[in-house]
Amino acid sequence: MKIKSVKFIKSAQSIKDSIQPNFSEVAFLGRSNVGKSSFLNALTNQKIAKTSSTPGKTKLINFFEVVYENDVKTVFVDLPGFGYAKVSKKEQEKWQKNLNYFIANRFNIKLFVLLRDARHVDLDIDNNVYEYINHIKKPDQQILTIFTKVDKLNQKELSKLKNTHPNAIFVSNTKQKGIKEASSAIYKLLFGDFA
Repeated sequence: MKIKSVKFIKSAQSIKDSIQPNFSEVAFLGRSNVGKSSFLNALTNQKIAKTSSTPGKTKLINFFEVVYENDVKTVFVDLPGFGYAKVSKKEQEKWQKNLNYFIANRFNIKLFVLLRDARHVDLDIDNNVYEYINHIKKPDQQILTIFTKVDKLNQKELSKLKNTHPNAIFVSNTKQKGIKEASSAIYKLLFGDFA
């Protein structure tokens, strides 16, 4: 199912100033520099998220209304990247507190899309975030793991990654690989085969 339109709604600092929870939401999260903004732009076929050579560009929770070809609506939530060190410790702690509270209490998130760098598959920070979401998620919430930057791997490395993570999606934003599969998986996990 193709995306027909995407519209920026608003940015928020925390759950308190977020939009009304009227639609099912897809929350995108990942370590800074994982290519989250580039992935969102490729997924929606529009430049909705700002890309930068400086990690940690996304500092707020950004909401986008997404309408599919069949007029089914959802909301994409672009969350701040985690693990970014070039801000004060106090600022980091504030972000983390707001982010944790949002993830744990935003009941209309139906899908968490966790982006991981294919070149660094076993980082503690990624594993910890996955375990945290897996621990706090509700019965109607799911997690989809997407590995980015697979164009940086050779065939042997990619085969090994696919064997160890059979339920993940593997994408390259620059080469547009796996974007359709990612879009299809997100739609199916949100709405099933028929919406």
